[in-house]
Amino acid sequence: MKDIKALIFRLLHGKRKNARIFLSNFCMKIIFALKGIKCGKNISFNGITYFYRRPESSISIGDSCRFNSAKRSVTETLLYKPCSISTTRPGTVLKIGKNVGATSANIICVNQITIGNNTLIGANCIIIDSDMHHSDPYKRLERDIPAHPVDIGENVFLGFNCTVLKGVKIGANSVIGVNSVVLKNIPPNSIAMGNPCKVILRRKSK
Repeated sequence: MKDIKALIFRLLHGKRKNARIFLSNFCMKIIFALKGIKCGKNISFNGITYFYRRPESSISIGDSCRFNSAKRSVTETLLYKPCSISTTRPGTVLKIGKNVGATSANIICVNQITIGNNTLIGANCIIIDSDMHHSDPYKRLERDIPAHPVDIGENVFLGFNCTVLKGVKIGANSVIGVNSVVLKNIPPNSIAMGNPCKVILRRKSK
């Protein structure tokens, strides 16, 4: 006999999820228009994503991107927080390519962040192109904090709880293991993990 109780609750969960996505997409279209965020077609939001665009900065999102922000947006994962995407200085450029998926991601752009097509950002990842505070204790209250571009290539997969720091370039088709802290460049077609993140395997490109 089939597990009727589980099937019923799965059906209810699906209906509730679809309703939440419908309402989230409606609200996010209004938010995009009000905040001047460039967006492509068929972008999907499961829960409300927080966007902050500093005046004279740019946020653009490609077609068919997906953002999971609701606590129950991923059945197997209890999210800590909604997705949060922000630019903090005039002239900042944040570009998210096509078909990018993000779950509970925190992206803070001070200089420039580029995320390639078909990249997946696992739950609770942080991508930031600045330390936000100066490493010199005597300069810690200064506003002109160094920032260096972050470039995440196409078809990259960031496992959950990863942190990508300033000046890092992650090559196309690479996988970053869970809980990794990426401090240095990762070549294309690599599997890397750890704190600090290191390459453990290179795959042949097709």
